[in-house]
Amino acid sequence: MARVLVADDHRLMLAGIKRALDASDDVDVVGEVSVGSQVLPAVNQTKPDVVLLDVRMPEVDGLQCLERIRKQFPEVKVVMLSAAADPDLAAEAERGGASAYAVKSITPLDLPAIIGDALAGASFAVHGMPDRVEHATAAEGLSPRELAVLQALARGLSNKEIGRELWVTEQTVKFHLRNIYRKLELANRTEAARYAFRHGLVEAPADGRSLTGS
Repeated sequence: MARVLVADDHRLMLAGIKRALDASDDVDVVGEVSVGSQVLPAVNQTKPDVVLLDVRMPEVDGLQCLERIRKQFPEVKVVMLSAAADPDLAAEAERGGASAYAVKSITPLDLPAIIGDALAGASFAVHGMPDRVEHATAAEGLSPRELAVLQALARGLSNKEIGRELWVTEQTVKFHLRNIYRKLELANRTEAARYAFRHGLVEAPADGRSLTGS
């Protein structure tokens, strides 16, 4: 059985992942942590084969944890988890030595297979990245980061929230938005959100959240 440590700061997500892994005969969850600073001590204590590691973690972010795991425990495989379908983040995870990058929109029951591939030494793989991300980027001339900003904006996030989700400054978000407006010939956030919905880049919000946060 694969010994797995799960690191995620979202309690419901943590519970869902654990429930999916517990249903597999091939995986044994040996520990759970919700704070980045707890990851390395937990790896040292539980001796996992694989760490499922959220990109966004308090105190020490997931990519920093990845770097430290690879240095101190090179035999441990790491699968990065993220809410963001962001090719830039996936590329950064690959450069950091992760075995895979999985968007949290995947079916949790797919996790045991992803863990198995990591243990088998399979090449780095990205799971759950919509094909439309690549298509829209190529078609509209947006960079992967600009597309991620556009999708976050359409989900109703403010500039500050977008920056927090993508690990960039608020000023950088504004810079990307200016480029998005210029490339797509849009005037403001509302037009940008409508564009994203119209071209199927995001689903229309079910909660009616404002599209014009700043």
